[in-house]
Amino acid sequence: MAVYFHEEDLPADVLAPGPVAVDTETMGLITPRDRLCLVQISDGQGDEHLVRFGKDSEFDAPNLKAVLADKSRLKLYHFARFDLAAIEHYLGVEASPVFCTKIASKMTRTYTDRHGLKNLVNELLGADISKQQQSSDWGADEINDAQRDYAASDVRFLHRLKDILEVRLAREDRTHLAQACFEFLPTRARLDLAGWAEHDIFSHM
Repeated sequence: MAVYFHEEDLPADVLAPGPVAVDTETMGLITPRDRLCLVQISDGQGDEHLVRFGKDSEFDAPNLKAVLADKSRLKLYHFARFDLAAIEHYLGVEASPVFCTKIASKMTRTYTDRHGLKNLVNELLGADISKQQQSSDWGADEINDAQRDYAASDVRFLHRLKDILEVRLAREDRTHLAQACFEFLPTRARLDLAGWAEHDIFSHM
């Protein structure tokens, strides 16, 4: 297992076919304001690839964009809503189809209100991950080893979590409902970008 660090694009042909786990790091939580700094991606075979974008990046990353836009590849996320918005806003591609482990957790682990990635990894896989670097400066000139390990851990476990959560969704007869949610996520991300992030357009008021 290794973590590979790249500048501005993913090298060609470094990922095996099939689903890829994806995550992003930004300067904050307001997508149009807080620039995309890092995209993490893994094919689940043991390596993680980190693609860093500089302050003046034009986000011209043809290899990464090709993978993200490939409709034959399932994209695994934890809280896909945020990552989809960041990727579409900065890279200009819809990174679908989607499986979101946070949504799957909320639909199956109804016995708890703890649906963070750290909680899922601990309960379902018996492993522990650190969230110490979650709020660090991802726009710094140098991304340190602790940041790199944190970023890699955000995609390291998603393939295994998906396998477990798929079984639980099927067990609770919620697979089709979850799939409908996953299919709506790119639209939900676009609503966020268009200004409806905090308003439930399905509510009466």
